[in-house]
Amino acid sequence: MGRLAVVGGHSVLDVALHVALADAHRERSVPVPGGPVHLVDAGAVVFLQRHRQPGSVLAPHLDHHAHVAALAAVGCDRVLALGSCGGLRPEVGPGTTMVIDDFVALAAQPDSRFLDERANAVPGFDPGWRARVLETWNRHAATPAVDGGVYWQATGPRFETPAEIRLMAAFADLVGMTIGAECVAAAERGLAYAAVCVVDNYANGVATTRLTVEEFERGKAENVGTLIDTLRRVVPELAS
Repeated sequence: MGRLAVVGGHSVLDVALHVALADAHRERSVPVPGGPVHLVDAGAVVFLQRHRQPGSVLAPHLDHHAHVAALAAVGCDRVLALGSCGGLRPEVGPGTTMVIDDFVALAAQPDSRFLDERANAVPGFDPGWRARVLETWNRHAATPAVDGGVYWQATGPRFETPAEIRLMAAFADLVGMTIGAECVAAAERGLAYAAVCVVDNYANGVATTRLTVEEFERGKAENVGTLIDTLRRVVPELAS
């Protein structure tokens, strides 16, 4: 069995320091096309922060294929992805956790590393790995994750308009900017991929009050503690 990769956004390094022993990890730079890619290596687990490669990289400019190539190069064979999302309907409110099972990423480009060939891999979440992540997560989480859901990958980095959100809500439960393209990249490299998505805020126009940047940031901060607490128990089990 290969190593586990935990991939997330801005808070994943906080997760790494809490989940792995502080003296048992090291930062490393992996030379790959489109890289180098910076990782935190904690032995059985490798942590990758999407937006720190290096400095700050906005979601539309992330090189998911370079990220996945680096994970494969250091021996990872499965990915636990963490996604910060907006809820597309009133019943999908802040604090909701979903282990999603499908996505819409029609405008995510470049979507495939096989730019001049026909499809070489069928996109999607690995069923067996997704089931294991869901079962493990729900044994340890204070609030169980929803089994299944559809993620709409928006292009970003701006917030969507209320009209755009109404369109998305007809087909999906959550909106974010990374998971779909990242899942495609993992499938093309043969890495099993599953995603745990946490709702930090209602998408623009869903709540009765207007979405603000302050609300968005507050939602992320409120979810980090719960996320770390669950991952502290989940990650070691998924790594074994």
